[in-house]
Amino acid sequence: MAVSIDAETLIDWFDDCGRDLPWRHAECTPWGVLVSEIMLQQTPVARVEPVWHEWMARWPAPSALAAASQGEVLRAWGKLGYPRRALRLHEAATAIAAEHGDVVPSDVDVLLALPGIGAYTARAVAAFAYGKRAPVVDTNVRRVVARAVHGAGDAGPASNTRDMADVAALLPVAEGRAARFSAALMELGALVCTARSPRCADCPVHERCAWQRAGRPAYAGPAKAVQKFAGTDRQVRGLLLDVLRGSEGPVWKESLDVVWPDAGQRDRCLDSLLVDGLVEQAPDGRFALPGETGQGVS
Repeated sequence: MAVSIDAETLIDWFDDCGRDLPWRHAECTPWGVLVSEIMLQQTPVARVEPVWHEWMARWPAPSALAAASQGEVLRAWGKLGYPRRALRLHEAATAIAAEHGDVVPSDVDVLLALPGIGAYTARAVAAFAYGKRAPVVDTNVRRVVARAVHGAGDAGPASNTRDMADVAALLPVAEGRAARFSAALMELGALVCTARSPRCADCPVHERCAWQRAGRPAYAGPAKAVQKFAGTDRQVRGLLLDVLRGSEGPVWKESLDVVWPDAGQRDRCLDSLLVDGLVEQAPDGRFALPGETGQGVS
């Protein structure tokens, strides 16, 4: 890489300007970090923080969450979206409690072996919970590296191999400093080097930024698709789950039919929820959250 990012400058900025988030506190357990990382996937911090506090008070250790039913977990997940994350977290908690003495592993490869834990989450937990020197790459990091190091307006299509190599080359040698730098890099992308309105005048690495030196060229890659929500299957699935979360037991299909006028889309979404294990159907035909039909978890 022709241009690098001064790690100490960025860490100093992070120490002064980073958000005071509960999963960054010294007293936060590795379990708390893991829960935050799962919740933060595609979900803003402002929506995650209150739910994270509720979860940690209710389920302060993996074994506590593992002892809960899937239905309880989905109710507590509420409107965070992408509810399959809740089930994956429940599965990971069960494995951690049973196979790792109720302690979240610190090794990336061991973390990757847990149900539902991918490359990003494994490295984020290793870095942010244990101070390991592991390249942590999310959308914000990719954008900062694309601009500050490569002089591009945006990162373009993701490449795990290339992206992790880029970040690994920037990490300080000392493990603790490397983890702090990773957090600072993510924060810079979230707060300053944003996709649409970067605040370059506030950037601590402004003077060495390759994108600035090149005159801030516009992104030349293919246009990114804008994700909509209204009218999508995601919205319909959420409405169906809202009914089940708000009920005290199984409901008849008529109670679900009222949430959406398009019967074909509604039934397709209900079928997909059944396939994903987010909904169960009792022998009498009623529907409920998993574990709440009286027939056990399917």
